[in-house]
Amino acid sequence: DVTFEVTNDSKEMIHEMLVAPVADSTKPLPYVSSDVRVDEEASKDLGEVSELDPGKSGSLTIALKPGTYILFCNVAGHYMAGMWTLITVE
Repeated sequence: DVTFEVTNDSKEMIHEMLVAPVADSTKPLPYVSSDVRVDEEASKDLGEVSELDPGKSGSLTIALKPGTYILFCNVAGHYMAGMWTLITVE
C-alpha cells in the first residue's frame, strides 16, 4: 500500500492529483482537447485526491504493484502545462 499525502500550495487555484498506470512512458495520456483534460476513464486511473481548494490537503491510499505510474493534475489545462510526474514502484 502507498499513501499519497497531497497539499494544494496554491493561493488561488483548485488542484487535484490522480494516479494512473503507465504502459509506455513515451506516449501521452489520452486527452480530450475540447475539455482541455485527460480522459480519466481511458487513463484507467486508480484513484484521486479530487479538487483541493487552495491550502487544503487530502490523502489517497492504494495498493500499487511494481511498475511505472503517473501522478497528474486534471484540472483543465494543468496536465498539458506540465503538472505531472512519473514514479516507479519496485
